[in-house]
Amino acid sequence: MTALLTRTDDESVRPDPVEALRPPTDRETTLLGRPMPADRLRGWVVTLVLTLIGGVVRLQNLGNPTDKGSPVFDEKHYVPQAWQVLRNGGYEDNYGYELVVHPPLAKQLIAIGEWLFGYDGWGWRFMPALAGTLIIFLVVRIGRRLTHSTLLGGVAGVLVICDGVLHLQSRMGMLDIFIACFVVAAFACVLADRDQVRRRLAVAVREGWVDESPWGPKLGFRWWRFAAGLMIGLTFGVKWSALYYIVAFGLLCVGFDVAARRAAGVARPWLGTIRRDVAPALWAILLIPFLMYLGAYWAWFASETATDRHYTEIKDIAPGFWSWVPPAFRSLGDYSMNVLHFHETLLTPKNSPHPWESKPWTWPMGLRPMLYYYDGDVTGCGESRCVGATMLIGTPAMWWFALPMLGWGLWCWFFRADWRYAAVLVGYLGGFVFWFTNIDRQMYFFYATPLAPFLALGLTLVLGQILGGAQRGFERRGTGLLVVSLYVGLVVANFAWLWPILNGIPITSGQWDAEIWLPSWR
Repeated sequence: MTALLTRTDDESVRPDPVEALRPPTDRETTLLGRPMPADRLRGWVVTLVLTLIGGVVRLQNLGNPTDKGSPVFDEKHYVPQAWQVLRNGGYEDNYGYELVVHPPLAKQLIAIGEWLFGYDGWGWRFMPALAGTLIIFLVVRIGRRLTHSTLLGGVAGVLVICDGVLHLQSRMGMLDIFIACFVVAAFACVLADRDQVRRRLAVAVREGWVDESPWGPKLGFRWWRFAAGLMIGLTFGVKWSALYYIVAFGLLCVGFDVAARRAAGVARPWLGTIRRDVAPALWAILLIPFLMYLGAYWAWFASETATDRHYTEIKDIAPGFWSWVPPAFRSLGDYSMNVLHFHETLLTPKNSPHPWESKPWTWPMGLRPMLYYYDGDVTGCGESRCVGATMLIGTPAMWWFALPMLGWGLWCWFFRADWRYAAVLVGYLGGFVFWFTNIDRQMYFFYATPLAPFLALGLTLVLGQILGGAQRGFERRGTGLLVVSLYVGLVVANFAWLWPILNGIPITSGQWDAEIWLPSWR
């Protein structure tokens, strides 16, 4: 342990040179685990270089392709709505577009790009590209924290750069890349909170007041958990699917707290967590996101003409029990119930399903990608007629290993008590299993966008086990390094192969056929 910890009035942690001379106890060692690598400067250099590279990859030729200058696929919903937001100062009001069925935050963010660059591909895709670049930054830092290795943090960053789903969603004026960005940011805060809690408990162990109560000590205000609530709130301001992550990350926080109190030797870790931690967790993970959700409607509340702003008054709905609620909040409630009804009744037509619809059991391996754009009569490939297309497809060298990663991760979680796999799988499954609650609903592969960063992190943990630690023999570690290098090279090569159909580059019809590996991709 590089420095032992002392308790301060504000519950902060700072090194004490006198305490640092004492050897750590077993409980302190269990709480704090391995120290982070000492190469902090190199860690930041790797992070920033990979983020810069990923940003260039995301931003290159960002304005193409378009449908003769207009948005493609579901951009046709959100890009005009973002333009309304820009025109009106933060809210949508044009009922002619319909489908105003998601909170306004992502459209407000897209509007920033349209304000900077205008109503074109660059304008409506700039902020998604920025969010996709930020995911790279976050995953590198998370990977380094999980593995205590700058090398493996860099590997996680490379995997994220080379994932086809994250790449294309970063280049579309749609909502899901913002969900992925804020979810990953919330996950990073939850991990930082875990480490902070363990440092505070280590102080209590060192100073002998951890046993003052059978429930363990109070831990003070947890800023990282508060930040996690803010990030989940931002997710909630994009889509209601953030509710899934409120459940997932709330349970993860409880699990982390119980494990930390048990490691500190608390007599009743479960009761201690319930008594000391659950109520503040509900405040941070449940109440804060709800307030953030209401905050996303700031312009809606301030307007007179926003979508359904005066719904209660216009429809002359009797308030009944809700008479004590201001009319604006009642209108938002009725508007939200209409949105809920829309999503509940958005079912797959039995006789004419959407040609690119997919169900969640196909998502882990990306068995049914989505064709966003196709033009079979373009030029630029060296032949008279070329194909220009963009297809949302996960890089097979990553996505086809999803099921083995999940299986191995569950084994390590339940039989090896590896908290790192538990954390990553909670993030992955939080964006996956809840979709099975209504399988008759129309669903599409782009709903799986938030899974991609956790897939990259899970694969990185597996690669870390293959690589092994410094305690392994030179020959065995060298073999592990070779396997990791070959796999990362395979992912990069696979991404390069998919590059034309991820970016709409004109190719021959023969090349197009060569890009389509499975019948389900057509």
